[in-house]
Amino acid sequence: MIGAGAFGFSVAYQLVRLGAGSVVLLDQYEPGTQVSPKAAGLFKMIQASATKTRLALLSRQIVTTFAQETGVPIPHEAVGSLFIARTPAHAGMVDAEVEDSVGWGVEIERVDAREASRLCGYLDPEGIVSVHHVPGDLYIEEPRSMLIAYWQAGEALGLRVIGHTPVTGISVEAGEVWAVQTAAGTIETPVVVDAAGVWSRMIGAMAGVEVPVVPMRHQLRITSPIEGVTADMPIVRITDASGYARPARNGLMFGGFESNPLAYPSQLPAGFTTDMISFDPTLNDQFAEVLKPSIPALREHTSQEERGGLFTMTADGKLMAGPVGAVRGFWVTTGCNGSGFSLSSAIGRCVAEWIVGGEPPFDLSLLAPDRFASQGLTPELLHEKAVWQYANYYTPSA
Repeated sequence: MIGAGAFGFSVAYQLVRLGAGSVVLLDQYEPGTQVSPKAAGLFKMIQASATKTRLALLSRQIVTTFAQETGVPIPHEAVGSLFIARTPAHAGMVDAEVEDSVGWGVEIERVDAREASRLCGYLDPEGIVSVHHVPGDLYIEEPRSMLIAYWQAGEALGLRVIGHTPVTGISVEAGEVWAVQTAAGTIETPVVVDAAGVWSRMIGAMAGVEVPVVPMRHQLRITSPIEGVTADMPIVRITDASGYARPARNGLMFGGFESNPLAYPSQLPAGFTTDMISFDPTLNDQFAEVLKPSIPALREHTSQEERGGLFTMTADGKLMAGPVGAVRGFWVTTGCNGSGFSLSSAIGRCVAEWIVGGEPPFDLSLLAPDRFASQGLTPELLHEKAVWQYANYYTPSA
C-alpha cells in the first residue's frame, strides 16, 4: 500500500485481517498526517448511486462496530443529519435524491422546518422550503482518530507501517508488478495498491498507469466555542448554499463547494505537503454569509481554525477502486470527489476481499480505474470536467 491516508490504512488493515500475508503500508511523510486528517469527517448515507449508497452503509457499519471487532474504538458521533433546501429547485433535487436513496435502503424521514429546528438547536427554521432527516449519518470529530484506530488494530495483526520513505519507482516486467523501489531499499511484492491521494497520479506513472485525477482545494473553518452548541447536535447540509455545518470543539465547523475552485497540478513539486496549501479566509467568510440566515450563530462568529486539504476529483465524480487491466497486480483507490474519507472503510474491505478472494463482495464496475481509457481525456478536458464536478456538487440538474 502506498499512501497512509484513509484509503491506505483501510485497505492495509482489511488485508491483515484476512490473513493476506506480509502487508506493508508506505508513506513519504509521517503516516496519517496529510489530506485525510484535514477532512470534515462527515458520513453521508444519501449518495448518487446504488453502489456508493451500499459503500456508505457498509462504511457506517464498519466504523460503528470497529471497537466490538477489534477492541480499538473509532470515536464518532452518531447524530444524524438534516438535508435542507431553501429554494423550490433545490427541494426538487433533494426529493429525487431521497426517493432514490430510500429505494437503496437508506432510512430517511421528511420533517417540517420547526421539527428540524427542534432536532438541531443551532438551526433557524425561517426560509426553509424542505427538510429531510437522515438518522444514520454521523461524523468523526477529529478525522485522524480513524486512521490511528486502523493503525493500532492493524499493527496488532502484523501490519507494518513505514513513514518517511518515498517511493522512487515501481518495477513492472511482462505486464506484471514485482517490486517497489523506495529511498530505503527494494520491496518485492506481487501486489501494489496506489492509495496515494493527490500523489496517486504520480505513483501510477511509475508503473506506466494513467490515473486521471485532479487535486482540488477544499477548505473549511472551525469557529470558536458557541454557547448552546453541543457534540450531539446533527449535521446540517444546505443544498442551495452548497454548504454544510456540524458541531466541532464546542463551536461549529462549516465549509462548502465554491463555484470557481482552485485546482493544483497533478505533478506536485518535490517536498509538497498539505501545510503548503494556500487558503483564502474570504471564501469561508462568503460561506458564512450564505449559511447564516439558517445558522444565526455564524453572524458574529470568530475563527478557531482555518483548514482544509485537497480532494482528488475525477471527470465523472465517481471514485476509482479496483485493479488496472494493463498491469497485473497494480490496484488503485483514489478519486475521493468529496466522499472519500467517509467511504474509505468500505472501499478498504471490498478491495481487500477482491485481492484475496479474486472478486469483490458486490459489483464495483462503476468505479473501475480503467473506465476513462477510451474517453480521450486530454489534460485540458480532465481539468474542465473535474472542476465542473466540484463546482456542481449540489446543483439541481434542471
